[in-house]
This record gives sequence, structure tokens and C-alpha cells, in this order.
Amino acid sequence: QVQLVESGGGLVQAGGSLRLSCAASGRTFSSYAMGWFRQAPEKEREFVAGISWSGGNTYYADSVKGRFTISRDNAKNTVYLQMNSLKPEETAVYYCAAVTRTSGPYDYWGQGTQVTVSS
Repeated sequence: QVQLVESGGGLVQAGGSLRLSCAASGRTFSSYAMGWFRQAPEKEREFVAGISWSGGNTYYADSVKGRFTISRDNAKNTVYLQMNSLKPEETAVYYCAAVTRTSGPYDYWGQGTQVTVSS
């Protein structure tokens, strides 16, 4: 079992920044690929960013490239999402997720943290 707990959400003005954190349980965190997703009201959940188990490879949705940065600290069992130049349309619940099986889907999810960007 893997438990993921997000934190760092809140209210920010357009153009502002937030840093989300996702703390994971388990001794094998360093072997998991991790990702961030978001879901806005009445919209489908969408991929935001992903990072390989080592942190050597990162992936971003086109809409956030150049503004968001995903990183991880395997010693702290934590993955981060630095979000800069936030836009009102990025208001959503942000979720972190883990891939615990090689080449598998994201199979563990956190409960999410609310990010609200005011105009």
C-alpha cells in the first residue's frame, strides 16, 4: 500500500506562485515514477507533469511548460510541483499519483489539494 498526501494548495493571485508537495509512505518510493494531475470543476482530470523514479526525466503538459517544475527528493519520500505565473483557469484540485508497477498506469492517488487562482 502506498499513501500519498498533498499539501501546499491555497489561494493565489494571477501571476503568483505556489509550491505543492506530495509526501509518500513506503520504503520503495524511490522506485516509483510520480506525476501531478489536476481537475477543474466540471472538467476531466488532466495530466500536468511527471517525473521518473530517479528524477532524471521529466514530462509536462504543453500548457504548463516553462512555468511549472516537477522535482523529487527520494530521501524525503516527497515530490514537488513548483507553479509559477499561475492563471485563473488553472484553478483546480491538484492530485499526485504514483506508478508502482513497471510500465504500469498511475495506480495510487492522493486526495488532492485545492489551488485557487484569483483574477
